[in-house]
Amino acid sequence: MAASVSHWHSYLGVIVSRERQQLEHFQRAENILLTLLEGVHAREPRFLVDYARNLEAFEFALSASEDAVCGGLEVPLRINGDALRVLACCPGDTPAGHRSGMGTCCLGVPSPGTDLEDWTSAVGVVEHGGGAGCLVPDKVLHHLKELLVSAIVCCQRRFLLQPGDLSAENLWEDAMELSLLIRGGWKTVRFDIVPVVRRQQEPLQLKGRQSNRGFPEGSLRKATEEAHFIPASPHCWRSSTHLPILKLLQAVDTLKGPRLDSLRLLDQLRSQDWGEERGKGGFTFNHLKMVLLWSTELFPSPEDWQDLEGSVYRLLVILLHCLATGHLPHFLHPEENLFQGEPLDLASLYRKVESFAWDPRRFLRFHFGFPARTDSWQADPGTRALLQLPAKDGSYWDTAYFDILLSQFQVYRIEDGARHSAMSQLLSKIQREISQQS
Repeated sequence: MAASVSHWHSYLGVIVSRERQQLEHFQRAENILLTLLEGVHAREPRFLVDYARNLEAFEFALSASEDAVCGGLEVPLRINGDALRVLACCPGDTPAGHRSGMGTCCLGVPSPGTDLEDWTSAVGVVEHGGGAGCLVPDKVLHHLKELLVSAIVCCQRRFLLQPGDLSAENLWEDAMELSLLIRGGWKTVRFDIVPVVRRQQEPLQLKGRQSNRGFPEGSLRKATEEAHFIPASPHCWRSSTHLPILKLLQAVDTLKGPRLDSLRLLDQLRSQDWGEERGKGGFTFNHLKMVLLWSTELFPSPEDWQDLEGSVYRLLVILLHCLATGHLPHFLHPEENLFQGEPLDLASLYRKVESFAWDPRRFLRFHFGFPARTDSWQADPGTRALLQLPAKDGSYWDTAYFDILLSQFQVYRIEDGARHSAMSQLLSKIQREISQQS
């Protein structure tokens, strides 16, 4: 069933070998972008230039998608976000694909006479109504767009841009981000630029969960101590978890074992074989990032991450469970289902992922053109039944449950007696429930 160790590592070796080149493309394109943002800052000092782009570069190198910064590039506003007031929620105003774990909201500016209120009024990014002034995302975006255009023109006049370095055609699209195509060497990188307002907040408390289980001590607190608000619609802001999630991924990278290698490998499969079908989209890199974070929490022992094959299967069993149930919870906001509202053919994706899990050697190769066919694949009924078990008490979303699934694929190698006991007890419970139903 399992591919040989050489197949796993050969496939990963090709993926890793491209990362340095990926990073070079990003950094060259980023240098041009930073020049433009410096021009924006010179014209409007409240738009800051964030030179610490290590998180975006980290994500760009990890992802198999070679042309875009996956979650957008945030341009901070030099505004004391703590002084802004969340005036009202705007339910249902967030476009599909931009959910964030909380509803959209309006941000109110301080009372007249403050430096912030004077600036926001002067540049026309505030609307007044009902005795309150609101910072309007659409107007902030429009102001940033005008500044970007001016910076591009200035750089062209000063010959800081070479022909073909930049395309601003997508800048005029009616969207909640400003898209620029920038050439980094021979590769073009798409930067989706969004203004962001930052506010301090109480570190996130994960209800009913151990906050640092599987993660380096304090990493969750550091990742969530600041809220980021970015445009959700012309009139409302939303909380973005993009950078907090990347901070957690970076923390996972400090742990031993091939955790991020597992993500690299599955994302290559996603790009190569698990793409869109019949007009419906496939997985995104963001989906797989969430699966890795859940895997880190549900499998906290270093013994779970000793080899590449076993590490990949720990992500696979969680991914298969999410596909079978149609529910992938956001790691920081588990009440949010990341599959909801997405144009996904979950049945087709499940078939592709399970066929890989049972016969990985057929997929651990690079090819061009059409993905590997899975039309004739017959799903294993026993595995599918286990994956779809309902559990109102949440007992089928814990380590023992996923240990049972790992044993189905014959990759369970943990010698921990307590975990074997927990798995046996849960398996007995499952068998009793099945017998009662029949």
